[in-house]
Amino acid sequence: MREQLKREMLAALEAADSRKADQVTILEMDKDSGAFTDYFILCNGTNPRQMQSIADEIELQVKRQTGTYAHQVEGYREAEWILVDYVDFVVHIFSEERRAFYGLERLWRSAKTVTFAELRNASIGDDEAASSEPDEEAVPAAKTSRKRPKPIGTARSAAKSSMKKSPAKKTAKKAVKKAATKKKRKA
Repeated sequence: MREQLKREMLAALEAADSRKADQVTILEMDKDSGAFTDYFILCNGTNPRQMQSIADEIELQVKRQTGTYAHQVEGYREAEWILVDYVDFVVHIFSEERRAFYGLERLWRSAKTVTFAELRNASIGDDEAASSEPDEEAVPAAKTSRKRPKPIGTARSAAKSSMKKSPAKKTAKKAVKKAATKKKRKA
């Protein structure tokens, strides 16, 4: 496990714990399973507001502690199943009902369950230490060879901006007003 990935995951786990996330589970995905990421972090929230708070805190703490922004956040507004994607790991924040219904632990049963203590004590493997990536401590986060997407904003700001009217709607409203004004002038 790369040191940067370990720091990102620990920051996410500590943030979830600070917001009282329930049933936190870490799954290390099997390389042969066809999974799109290396790790899943699963947790529950008791209500939508707490789930959004967990997602916000995870984004904030990972950004503060490691300089890494979430690649994508989904489900924030509905807050039944919030997904925070960091490419190498994905955080799933569920309501209790959704977690039971989808059963990701059952679906990905080939994945190995990792404890928080195991993750904290994990060392960088010889094969990964010899890889072509530079040492994260020797190179500042902004100059690593791995490119991260530029942040669009936090999940909260994304939810607020999606509630605003789109330019197309504004243009359509102006056209309707203009047509109504022309009709009045003709009459």
